[in-house]
Amino acid sequence: MLMAKPSMEKLRWIMQALRDPVTGCPWDIKQTFASIIPHTIEEAYEVADAIEQEDFTELEKELGDLLFQVVFYSQLGSEEKRFDFDSVVAAICEKLIRRHPHVFASSDFASDAAIKANWENEKVKERQHKNNDQALSILADIPRNLPALSQAAKIQKRCAHVGFDWDNIDDVFAKVAEEVQEVKEELHTNDTALAEELGDLMFAVVNLCRHAKQDPEVILRQANQKFTKRFHGVEQRVTNSEKNFEQHSLDELEAYWQQVKIVEKS
Repeated sequence: MLMAKPSMEKLRWIMQALRDPVTGCPWDIKQTFASIIPHTIEEAYEVADAIEQEDFTELEKELGDLLFQVVFYSQLGSEEKRFDFDSVVAAICEKLIRRHPHVFASSDFASDAAIKANWENEKVKERQHKNNDQALSILADIPRNLPALSQAAKIQKRCAHVGFDWDNIDDVFAKVAEEVQEVKEELHTNDTALAEELGDLMFAVVNLCRHAKQDPEVILRQANQKFTKRFHGVEQRVTNSEKNFEQHSLDELEAYWQQVKIVEKS
């Protein structure tokens, strides 16, 4: 019988019904932990996109989709007797309370930096506990399938926590300039060397973003969106000219681009 009131219990009941080996949905029944990973990643990006677009009506729906992913994994864990939704909730509750002693215990931190340092120290303890308290790399457990920009930022953040970092942003600018010069030097040599230097340059730029307290993944997405919007304006002007792109010189297209920027700022 269909439960009437929306609730977590109803969502879990729906999930169980979908996975029922006799009466469930054929697609849901055949899914595994691995097979739904792409869907989870897609749903997370759709949440991010709705937030960036400030589309809160869509965000409500996308958060539901993302929540369903958690319920799906929990159902699979329950079926395999590994964990269930309640244990997932219990784990995050315990972690959040432990990582916030300034809220849930008597600890007192003097600044946001001290709070952040405590957070990172707790994460180090968690990684050591996971490794049976044996010494492990500072870079252990960084997900390999993170987007490259986010992965680079996480690597740098871990290293900075133990003091392996530039003292100030001017040093980072100097490193970026150094990497730009090395890219220039390899520009007409072999592709392998050039690719390596371009990678070093991108890594240095991510470091610059971190020192500027910016998320490289977020700001690059914003730059992509800004470019796309402006290019649509260029396309509209090309259409209005009744000539195709190939019939325009680069100077003409650049003039359209500048017109779009002027309109955008007015």
